[in-house]
Amino acid sequence: MIDISVQKIVKSFEVGVNILDGITFDINSGEHIGLLGKNGAGKTTLFRIIAGEISSDEGDVVIAPGKPMGLISQIPVFPADYTAEDVLRDAYKEARRVKDKMTKIEAELETNFSEKLLADYDKLLADYQRLGGYDMDYEVNRVANGLEIPDTQRKQLFSTLSGGEKTRINLARLILEKTDILLLDEPTNHLDTNAVEWLEDYISKFKGTVLIISHDRHFLDKSVTRIVEIANGKAEFYNGNYSFYVVEKERRFEEQLKKYEKEQAEAKRLQEAADRLYQWGTGNKLLMRKSFAIESRIERIVQTGKPTKEKTMRARFGETDFEGDEVLVMKGISKSFDQKTLFSELELEIKGGESIALIGDNGTGKSTLIKLIMGEMRPDSGFLRKGPQVKVAYLPQQVHFDHPERTLLDTMIYEAKCTPQTARNRLGAFKFSGEDVFKCVSDLSGGEKSRLRLCILMMDDINFLILDEPTNHLDIASREWIEDAVSEFEGTLLFVSHDRYFTNKFATRVWELAGGNIRDFRGTYEEYRDACAKEKKQEQVVKTQEKKDKPKKEVQKKPKPKSSEKLIAKLEKEIAALEAKQAEIEALIEEYSSDYQKLTELQAESEEVNAQLEEKMEQWMELSE
Repeated sequence: MIDISVQKIVKSFEVGVNILDGITFDINSGEHIGLLGKNGAGKTTLFRIIAGEISSDEGDVVIAPGKPMGLISQIPVFPADYTAEDVLRDAYKEARRVKDKMTKIEAELETNFSEKLLADYDKLLADYQRLGGYDMDYEVNRVANGLEIPDTQRKQLFSTLSGGEKTRINLARLILEKTDILLLDEPTNHLDTNAVEWLEDYISKFKGTVLIISHDRHFLDKSVTRIVEIANGKAEFYNGNYSFYVVEKERRFEEQLKKYEKEQAEAKRLQEAADRLYQWGTGNKLLMRKSFAIESRIERIVQTGKPTKEKTMRARFGETDFEGDEVLVMKGISKSFDQKTLFSELELEIKGGESIALIGDNGTGKSTLIKLIMGEMRPDSGFLRKGPQVKVAYLPQQVHFDHPERTLLDTMIYEAKCTPQTARNRLGAFKFSGEDVFKCVSDLSGGEKSRLRLCILMMDDINFLILDEPTNHLDIASREWIEDAVSEFEGTLLFVSHDRYFTNKFATRVWELAGGNIRDFRGTYEEYRDACAKEKKQEQVVKTQEKKDKPKKEVQKKPKPKSSEKLIAKLEKEIAALEAKQAEIEALIEEYSSDYQKLTELQAESEEVNAQLEEKMEQWMELSE
């Protein structure tokens, strides 16, 4: 069954330029599609057409009837007094209405027992179960914990949250609604690594249809099974994940290039023959006709256009010679803000040639530590010392220019202290060509500002490179270019990144910042993850054993409430639902025994369900007495 049918969509925002030019494809029920294309190719425009936010100039989009669709960028307007928790539970608004009716009937049954009330209650009970009411608390906590939405944030007014926080809450709401079709535009932008991995796992098991725009290549590998690439207003299709797409695209390019070259060689040979016949055939009609026939044949032979690749930026970091091992030494470094200690008594050393990934959840102090290293902040205690020949280049997460009113060309000339021709050549290597160099810096996007700052940095001779989220705001092509440039850098590298593809490629040492301390792991990011998984598994074994050995507390009996057979039956259904949920979790614990993050999450869920189960059993026993 087809869930989304896109038929001959044309869309332009300026006369004579179609950003989408007759795009046609179908998405079958249950497919997970990744939508790729460079920035400005029309991905988000197509999303908005599919969602009905804007109309196309030509063509149609047909959505399967009865299939609710959720778009992450569409955040509904909620009442002013709604907290984030209210927004999450809005996914269960129908179940909550049924629950309110059930509560009223329960109160009436205690004083006015009747068959009609029991029949009404029984119908509501079935509706509540069908709508997932018994699982509401469990599911809300499961999704909120998975996306790392803290309890403090859940209590805040939704209207006071930042744009990123609202997006995360809205994503959680869409998941809780169990929408049949999900349209996700950069869903990982405001998520930490753990939350991204949770979302990957959720999408991989999601039975509905998913269409995703993302620059996170690792996320695409885990989440999609087909790629649709938009280029020059047209669509190309690849039946596989991102890694398959990369290999297949190169194979298609080589195949098309060989076919083109073969056709051109044959056309050249025939053209030479036609030219000779034409020269010999002066006054000879037969030879002239043969010459014209060969030229007609050439037109039929040449069917393949010359394949082209997007012009890649050719640039590399300048490097200065470095003598000695000491790049940076930290002794007793501590830093606090508003009585919150980010880290204390850090003792670390960086040596020449190392490539260090600084990881940790948002808010743990990664960017603060980078600013201390750069001298933009001072520690509360301790000191930092760089080696005497260390020359640092720093790309911050938020790029700032002192004179945003200047053009790109002027900015390059002033900051890199180079000639206009050198500036233009350098900017061209970074895809700022033609009239682009006369744009004001203030008119650039976040990704373009990062690219311009890199352009300036790479003019300098450096041996210590610090990058804070270097791939943020960049499309896949730009991310790959940065990786190529960093690959050629032979100095010392320290970087903060949530881009696991980037981290996997470069980290030879990992600093994990958590709980005010840094765990220093010497090895690759994959080796670090494997080590953490083994530790978590061992901790889980110990915790399970302690729980078995712990003596059970005596349960104090609560005052015995009034009871009826219907209320007991209701509790029995709730207990059965919780027992089924617990069995499902135990099966998943076996399945994910080697995944420490998933195992931790499942154990927390198991404890929560157990607590609910004990409470319901206690109530059932009291009523049964």
